[in-house]
Amino acid sequence: MTKIQDNINHEPILGVDIGGTKVRASKIQDMKVTRSAQFLIPKNGSERDVLHAVYNAIDEVLDGTISGMGIGVPSVVDIAMGIVYDVQNIPSWKEVHLGGLLSDRYDVPVHLNNDANCFALGERYFGKGKGHANMIGLIIGTGMAAGIVINNKIYNGPNCGAGEFGMIPYLDHYYEYYCSGQFFKNVHGENGPDVYQSCLHGQAKALAMFAEFGNHLGHAINTILYAIDPEIIILGGSVCKGYEFFREAMWAVIHRNVYRTMSANIKIDVSDNADIHVLGAAALCLDL
Repeated sequence: MTKIQDNINHEPILGVDIGGTKVRASKIQDMKVTRSAQFLIPKNGSERDVLHAVYNAIDEVLDGTISGMGIGVPSVVDIAMGIVYDVQNIPSWKEVHLGGLLSDRYDVPVHLNNDANCFALGERYFGKGKGHANMIGLIIGTGMAAGIVINNKIYNGPNCGAGEFGMIPYLDHYYEYYCSGQFFKNVHGENGPDVYQSCLHGQAKALAMFAEFGNHLGHAINTILYAIDPEIIILGGSVCKGYEFFREAMWAVIHRNVYRTMSANIKIDVSDNADIHVLGAAALCLDL
């Protein structure tokens, strides 16, 4: 058992996942979530309004002492200073000194990182990344972003911007345009969830869209392989519900990788743990 897991076994900690529409706080002990609370984030709320939604979620969960708190946020994060910038889908959060505010309020160490890094960290220690020292957690939802684990440690980059593969230029746009939920609207003018439902009913047009999506994603994954050469890539995010519909097309492109050992050895799996984001956030406050 690693030190990080041993600490979680004995010291209750809090994991907080802040999204564009809701915030979830969970208490973690004995390697599992023991208590959770979720609050909606006011869509056009002020910075203080959103902060109070975060406080409410945390307050609801606290039922005793905790040793620390980890926070995942969909934004660029100054990890050292605990500042989040330009949080996605929260217009009022331009520059929030979240780490200091939470540390002062709850009198515990607080650690912040972006949500993709928390996803990767959660999978590394609690999910399908266990046993892999070098891995990618790739979120494919409204956007596309990844967390990178190298030699058992999250690689953040000096600006917490590592893993933004979705912003790499591709065709006439960039990967996120074609390799996220945006693809269905951008390319076909269709609603992604509706296309998925049509696939469940075997509609040929919808199945062809997902196959096209898989082709684009295969190219993105090959780029990741050339850049990072991980042992495993774990997919997460809402679009991955349709993995069975884009898997074959995705792998067809991956198998065209110039370096055949890469495509032969890479493992790709889909996350199946609904708690992985809060588990990964909680793991931020423990020694890697």
